[in-house]
Amino acid sequence: MTLNNQNNYKYINNKTIPIVFIHGVGLDHNMWKPQINFFKNYSTLTYDLLGHGKTPFDKDKVSMNDYIEQLSFLINYLNIDKFHLVGFSIGSLIALNYAADFQNKLSTLTLIATTYQRSKKQRQEVIDRVNLAKSNNPISKLALKRWFTDEYLEKNPKIYNEFLKILTKNSKDQKNFIKAYELFAYYKDDVEKIKNVNTKTLVMTGSKDPGSTPEMSKKLSNNLRYSTYFEVNNGKHLCSIECADDVNKNIIKFIVSFNSLYY
Repeated sequence: MTLNNQNNYKYINNKTIPIVFIHGVGLDHNMWKPQINFFKNYSTLTYDLLGHGKTPFDKDKVSMNDYIEQLSFLINYLNIDKFHLVGFSIGSLIALNYAADFQNKLSTLTLIATTYQRSKKQRQEVIDRVNLAKSNNPISKLALKRWFTDEYLEKNPKIYNEFLKILTKNSKDQKNFIKAYELFAYYKDDVEKIKNVNTKTLVMTGSKDPGSTPEMSKKLSNNLRYSTYFEVNNGKHLCSIECADDVNKNIIKFIVSFNSLYY
């Protein structure tokens, strides 16, 4: 459903506390298919970030505040009082910033594959990829190598082709992708803001994730007041797909341990 020709979203209302999912840079709400299938008996909300999928975006630059306002608008429009929030990659950064500003709205927070306190070298590696994208050099295949293990891609050519198609964009979508990618590349963590988040949080990443490393997630978990850390064995960046069973089981275990999913 497209809301006022702005936000493309899918809301499944099964009369439970909703689980809201935020996707990563260059992707869309469809990345959460394994989670939506797993949580089919619960209320779920997925949506396309500004400039992604079928949600348009026409400003010259995108800011973190733009993404926070987008999420806030959707939550208010759908009259959602309380919800569980799950973010992936830049979606985790959006979720973390939302949590800092709207803690009263969240039951739990789950952060998957989150960058945190990157070194100069780690940040420069992302900036280099942004510059490659700006110069129209193909980065899709490189992304897939970072996101999935070689073994998984060999066994799942359909997934490989599906994500290659998603990452191959027309000129307008490519411009919006670069806007989001630049925000992600230059984003700086507000450590003091993070330390004030009181929401129960699950921090999760793949043991083989080269960009959102276990070391980053452990640091983040340590700086959050009420945090649980889980490392997905043999998972890379998109462990939510490649290791969906482990990810889903840990999300449901975490949510249920603190809050009932039912009203």
